[in-house]
Amino acid sequence: MQLDEILTTAVHAHGSDIHLKSGLPPVVRIDGRLLPIPNAPRLTSEEMQGIASGIMSEKQRKSFEDKLELDLSYGVPELGRFRVSVYLQRGTIGMVFRAIPFQIPSLETLNLPPALKKLAMEERGLILVTGTTGSGKSTTLASMINYINEHRTCNIITVEDPVEYLHRDKKSIISQREIGFDTHSFANALRGALRQDPDVILVGEMRDMETVETALTAAETGHLVLSTLHTLDAPETVNRIIGVFPPHQQRQIRLQLSAVIKGVISQRLMPQASGAGRVPAVEVMIATARIRECIDDEEKTKLIHDAIAQGFISYGMQTFDQSLMSLYTKQLVTYEEALRQSTNPDDFALKISGISSTSDSRWDKFVTDEESEPPVDRF
Repeated sequence: MQLDEILTTAVHAHGSDIHLKSGLPPVVRIDGRLLPIPNAPRLTSEEMQGIASGIMSEKQRKSFEDKLELDLSYGVPELGRFRVSVYLQRGTIGMVFRAIPFQIPSLETLNLPPALKKLAMEERGLILVTGTTGSGKSTTLASMINYINEHRTCNIITVEDPVEYLHRDKKSIISQREIGFDTHSFANALRGALRQDPDVILVGEMRDMETVETALTAAETGHLVLSTLHTLDAPETVNRIIGVFPPHQQRQIRLQLSAVIKGVISQRLMPQASGAGRVPAVEVMIATARIRECIDDEEKTKLIHDAIAQGFISYGMQTFDQSLMSLYTKQLVTYEEALRQSTNPDDFALKISGISSTSDSRWDKFVTDEESEPPVDRF
């Protein structure tokens, strides 16, 4: 099979990732499960070499030879774009293609909480989208940038590795910069962006202390900064950012982070009860006075989870378990899957069985509110 034929088959089957490895047929991840393309022949090492060479530029080939791994983007007309990771294993080339549709999905289509629209309209500060690899962080960020693009007149600068979703200028001007082509590093591009009259800056990932420090400074000086971290929830996100810095700087970073943070969105993708597609369970932390106090005071950081749980009605916050309860009561996920993904399975099981506890106020809205079911769409 030719590469474009493999990718077309995978996209039409609603695959999210395509794995190519010599000795195996192409394997596609569909709704979280890895499945080989039916009747596809096994790929040889020579075919893998030809596929890799065919999608790389001369500069990329040299970089791959030097570093033995490479990230790049690849597009197929009328099908979509792909984020590609090329690597060596046992001396042969392996590749993983992440499918990125041309169409940027809306926040409603992704079944994301309404609080994200309010966060997207913030004029300054720091917004973080967190989760494990493959949890939909890039898609959520692209949807928020698209929402800003449709509702505000801004200069938006994105720094990505590689560029994934392609944005068209609508109400805003959008400049998308790719690491390795348009700039050498996130930190360099972020420093440069501060001199380019930005209103909104998207940093694909905060990988090192220099990038985190520059992002905090950018948010502090009146810009809206959006970025991602590979953390599971809001408390871990706060600790990860502070832990990047040496101990003598951490007190200052707590003060700085508590002042600029606007929100943390943490998400996990779960299989739908219908068996078709996945839905996100989403924790949302909004920077209220209490949350800022919890970030500023190291002893109170562990209380962030309870502050989120009690802030749904007033601020639109929600914990993972509250999000799971909402998904379960709307019959979007099964009880078994909700219990498996929950942060506190025992408390969650008690709520499902109707046994009251001391924390009823955190759950009432999620147990009883079944007014409007969101559309069941693939994430």
